[in-house]
Amino acid sequence: MEVIQESNETSTRGSFAGEIEPSNDDDLKEEKDNKEDGEGEEKPLEIIIPAHLEILSTVKINSPSGTPRSTIKGILKKKRKNNLSFNKKNLKKAEEQLQSAFVHFYHKLQLLKSFSYLNLLALSKTMKKYDKITSRHASKIYLHMVDNSYIGSSDDVTRLMDRVEASFIKHFSKSNRSEGMDILKSKKKKERHVTTFSSGLFSGCAISLLICLILVINLRNVIKKDGFTQYMETMFPLYSLFGFLVFHMLLYSAAIYFWKRYRINYPFIFGFKQGTEMGYREVFLLSTILATAALACVLANLDMELDISTKKYKAITELLPLALVSAILLIIVCPFNIVYRSSRIFLLRTTFRAISAPLYRVTLSDFMLADQLSSQAQALRSVAFYICYYTSGDYKRRETNCKADVVYNSFYIALAAFPFWLRALQCFRRYFEEKDGMQGINGFKYLSIVLSVSMVTAYSKRHTTELYVMAWISAIGAAIVAIYWDIVFDWGLLQKNSKNPWLRDKLLVPHKSVYYGIMVMDVLLRFAWLQTVLNIQVSFLHKEAMVVVVACLEIFRRGVWNFFRIENEHLNNVGKFRAFTTVPLPFNYHELEDKNE
Repeated sequence: MEVIQESNETSTRGSFAGEIEPSNDDDLKEEKDNKEDGEGEEKPLEIIIPAHLEILSTVKINSPSGTPRSTIKGILKKKRKNNLSFNKKNLKKAEEQLQSAFVHFYHKLQLLKSFSYLNLLALSKTMKKYDKITSRHASKIYLHMVDNSYIGSSDDVTRLMDRVEASFIKHFSKSNRSEGMDILKSKKKKERHVTTFSSGLFSGCAISLLICLILVINLRNVIKKDGFTQYMETMFPLYSLFGFLVFHMLLYSAAIYFWKRYRINYPFIFGFKQGTEMGYREVFLLSTILATAALACVLANLDMELDISTKKYKAITELLPLALVSAILLIIVCPFNIVYRSSRIFLLRTTFRAISAPLYRVTLSDFMLADQLSSQAQALRSVAFYICYYTSGDYKRRETNCKADVVYNSFYIALAAFPFWLRALQCFRRYFEEKDGMQGINGFKYLSIVLSVSMVTAYSKRHTTELYVMAWISAIGAAIVAIYWDIVFDWGLLQKNSKNPWLRDKLLVPHKSVYYGIMVMDVLLRFAWLQTVLNIQVSFLHKEAMVVVVACLEIFRRGVWNFFRIENEHLNNVGKFRAFTTVPLPFNYHELEDKNE
């Protein structure tokens, strides 16, 4: 409504700000007469400003501190110039913000109109049910009263929607009504049967390839062959990267399914563009496609290695995982409108904002992505191994000297702590911006985890008594703090005065035992990564396989954490009546103060 009022005020004062009209001839004559009547006295020349330009002196461009440039200016406390200047970039951004404000305001009006209609419908059905039970036939009288009331007779919302439509069509769609209404109306996502069919097809292919892989390993007795240990130290870390990604995507798909089942508004919470968010079917489809491609590469690699006639092409077989990674990266950055382009752009933008902390204003999607990366420490180490293995040329002879490389070992330690460092920077950014002390405490929590991960990783590389003690102390301390924060702050549980003992008042999952179970699970899985310090080995598992198992346990914990974290965020939004995102307007309008005051 504020946008419409401002646009109307602007139109009454003159034409668009970019148009400059010459002054009237009468004004020039009046100015000349005043000079002649001045008895030879020289008066300062007064510049006559047209009415439609006067408003520019009261309009300022909003410049929120959400970009790196504005953040650095805020830190340096650089004074802004008072003169007003517009360029094409400013105007383009202002137009986009105004268009977004119109669309969001129109959606609010639609919901308000639907709310009014549902209330009238509920009253009508209630009275009909009352007549049916009591046989009093009183519904006509009461419904007539409702029709004559404000809620039944007012058309303010409809008239306001008409004004929004007219203004939007005129200014943002070049008076093309069909185009303008297509932008304004809510876009409902269409479910496609081909997605369900493809998901079933590729999941069947992935399961079949997995069974074939197990049979090949057992029938050809791969485990007892001479090159098995070398294979586990080189190829297994390369292919385990795809396993981590597929497992995480499957858990995310399951989380989306349960969010929709329990009516959690996850697109609003994450900030997805309406109608473009990926559902659980789409995420499941992508995970099955990736699983099928990865398992096919593993089988091809293993078969070419075991076949005597293809052993001379060893260097080519080693390039299969690199080719698959390259294909995935090319698809992600592909500019064409294929393979869920809007979701890929959202992922790239969120990733860039997350790794650029603390230069950007932190949103929920930013710190959620950083949290996901913190559970993918082993995947990040696999990426470092990819770079070392292929740039050094070790793939040509299937031997790796990466573990003896000082640079690789430094990155091996740093990459595991890097996501926690990003989260700490995000928390400190929120602390200085929102003045929330809990964000500062959360930042120090992540710094303690950075120290713990560094100590544990250093001990895994060099077994000394000093590192062992430091790793134990830091790991246990960080785990206890993280467990408490997960349960109390992220999930909102362990409330003493709750009507649900040691939970919270509002629960979306009907079974309380689920909440008690996840608290126990979080405690156990938070301490599972201490296996690196304990160095527990299982006879039937290679040490690399044991690392993968521990990493998968952490990914599983994160997948469960995601559901209940968003559930708690949804309940907070409902409790505080937050159903819309705040759309910033590009301009501020301030009335000029009287100079005589």
